[in-house]
Amino acid sequence: MSNKVLIVDDAAFMRMMIKEILSKNGYSVVGEASDGAQAIEKYKELGPDLVTMDITMPEMDGIAALKEIKKIDPNARVIMCSAMGQQAMVIDAIQAGAKDFIVKPFQADRVLEAIKKTLS
Repeated sequence: MSNKVLIVDDAAFMRMMIKEILSKNGYSVVGEASDGAQAIEKYKELGPDLVTMDITMPEMDGIAALKEIKKIDPNARVIMCSAMGQQAMVIDAIQAGAKDFIVKPFQADRVLEAIKKTLS
């Protein structure tokens, strides 16, 4: 059975890039969200095995959304995505319960490595 992934990023282009990497490698992208509030709703609705979550988004950022998802499901597996130079935010995300982080622009092998490690 392929693992179900929810992709959260305010940039449609970034969602498309991650979706392409995952789809080519046997993962099932069950949903997409463009902000943290949507991510929480989609998480409740879809129950994905893994979430890739952008940190910087309008409405609700990824760290706030991560904290809410962890309240709903303490075992939620979330990988944060950040642009270069957001190290402090990455540390906050890991402390809030993120399993790993990947840096934009995405390298396909790094994305897959993070996902494999998080799901194993």
